[in-house]
Amino acid sequence: MTRVAAVDCGTNSIRLLICDIVGDTTHEITRTMEIVRLGQGVDATGELAPEAIERTRAALQRFVGIMEFEEVKAVRMVATSATRDASNRDEFFRMTAELLGRITPGAQAEVISGDEEAALSFRGAITDLDPESGPFCVIDLGGGSTEFIVGTADGEVLGAHSSQMGCVRITERIMRSDPPTETEIEIAAEYIAERLADVVKIVPIAKAKTIVGVAGTFTTLSALAQGLETYDPREIHGSVLRFSALRVLTREVRNLSAETRALNPVVHPGRADVLGGGSVVVDGIMDMLEKETTADSFVVSEKDILDGIVAGLGDLLGV
Repeated sequence: MTRVAAVDCGTNSIRLLICDIVGDTTHEITRTMEIVRLGQGVDATGELAPEAIERTRAALQRFVGIMEFEEVKAVRMVATSATRDASNRDEFFRMTAELLGRITPGAQAEVISGDEEAALSFRGAITDLDPESGPFCVIDLGGGSTEFIVGTADGEVLGAHSSQMGCVRITERIMRSDPPTETEIEIAAEYIAERLADVVKIVPIAKAKTIVGVAGTFTTLSALAQGLETYDPREIHGSVLRFSALRVLTREVRNLSAETRALNPVVHPGRADVLGGGSVVVDGIMDMLEKETTADSFVVSEKDILDGIVAGLGDLLGV
């Protein structure tokens, strides 16, 4: 048995997964998330804000404390869209090296390419899905970017693309009013449609039989659609969001202020202000899917890039 940890630091959140790997079996020990908004303002300034780095440092320090308590033997941390775009990313990486070195000497966050991010997300997201439901299109809607990956049940990736649109990027760049104006929503929809036109050219969307939505926008929308009183990953994982009903929900979400959204216990306070931006991305994706496929729903997965990282650590360590 080997105990490993995976950390994913994106534009909006930092997340931790600790697992025991025993042969071909993985046992989850803990999974947690904090909203740190590392990408705060990076789209406009080109650099990570000092307060954003400090929020991330504090969260990662807590994560490392958990790893030490759980006696983790190996850790891998990946950093995605926000750090790929930042001119001062070296400051961020020095901080991660200092903290992660307490677990594995020499470890630090890695900037991964959009393609690797897509492959890891795909591997994690399809873990619990019926192979007969493939090929799959996994859509990982993040803060700064959204990954589209089409692949088969055995993990073969048929096509992938990282598109520069996400809930934080859309909110900060376009949907600045609270709640957003109709004009802002229209401009955001046009921007998203342009990005999705590139996705269709690059990724064989039409080959997908099942569409899988991962990450916070999809999981939060699932919790809202189900009317959950508390955020329950067990109820969300494997749930189905029908396009017709989802369009009604995304419209309702956009009509609310961030303060009102945050009153719902299933909406993390750090996600409330960007959920409207994420909902416009989801609407655009549904429009694209209806043109390119016969799909009429998303399957929502709580498993994602973290699970892919853990699986990769198992391969690397020969467990």
